[in-house]
Amino acid sequence: MENNQILVINPGSTSTKFALFEGTSPVFIQTIRHTKEELEGFRKITGQISFRESLIIKQLNEDEINLNAIRIVMGRGGLLKPVESGVYAVNEKMISDLKSCAYGEHASNLGGLIAYDIARSLPDARAYIANPVVVDELNDLARLSGHPKLPRRSVFHALNQKAIARQHAKQILRRYEDLNLIVVHLGGGITVGAHKKGRVVDVNQGLDGDGPYSPERSGTLPVGDLVRLCFSGEYSLNEVLKMIKGEGGLMAYLDTNSALDVEKRMASGDEFARKIYDGMAYQVAKEIGAMAAVLSFQVDGILITGGIAHDKYFTNEIISYCHRLAPVHVYPGEDEMKALAMNGLRVLKNEAQIKEYQ
Repeated sequence: MENNQILVINPGSTSTKFALFEGTSPVFIQTIRHTKEELEGFRKITGQISFRESLIIKQLNEDEINLNAIRIVMGRGGLLKPVESGVYAVNEKMISDLKSCAYGEHASNLGGLIAYDIARSLPDARAYIANPVVVDELNDLARLSGHPKLPRRSVFHALNQKAIARQHAKQILRRYEDLNLIVVHLGGGITVGAHKKGRVVDVNQGLDGDGPYSPERSGTLPVGDLVRLCFSGEYSLNEVLKMIKGEGGLMAYLDTNSALDVEKRMASGDEFARKIYDGMAYQVAKEIGAMAAVLSFQVDGILITGGIAHDKYFTNEIISYCHRLAPVHVYPGEDEMKALAMNGLRVLKNEAQIKEYQ
């Protein structure tokens, strides 16, 4: 193997995924599961750095990986201050914000921290992150919500949306920076982004905000009714937040967050399940229409990705509404590891402008 390998690290709440790539071809992909008992002794998520890092190194050594061949260590970007899209070198400021959880505590914060530690121990490697969920390229009008105390924020599936957009551009022999695209990520949360010449100028806040309802999120709700529900005295703050994120959408209507379960219920003749599923596709299509307006209806393509994109019934429902806007392309799945490797390869090829987190 050549000395141009890319190590990718993607920590989750109960697992650590890591992979070694030659370009965008995986040499191996590993997932280490962590039990509740293993993790409950750590008071803060950042206390798990050494624990998870040692497991990665142990596995690499057991697989007789030549660590000296690793040039790039890509970590999943965590909760940081809003940043433009791109590849960021892990620096002292980023380390400080990730360790202190200044912008939120999440397992993804460990990605950049572990990447930095591993890269520092290797002779010719550097650590980077790419397109964290806090990528913010909104135009000024997109930030307006209707009240100055509640500005709209950019929180979305930036890593996968950007990777799919670049992949599509490459396939049609165009530059991502020359295209107007609408990218739809269908997962536990759903985000629809308007990509204008390489920048996501508008997108629904997919964490706990607006947009289509999804398997676990309620999406945009009638504001007045929501306020009255909050002050009814029947629900606590945490209960309302769970209605919005975790127990909204399909969970609220059908008591499941699995699109596969809904498909099975539809196949058995459950017409209510079909109505709710069709309603989710309807709301996604509405959001696509809104993003088309943001792009002045000059749209080069609509790209549908994410886990639910494997479901042809659901994607066909969306396409039936919006196929006249622009050509629709379906890229099923969410390969975060490959997306990180793609960004690492851009670094190796000097195709990425390395940005500094400040």
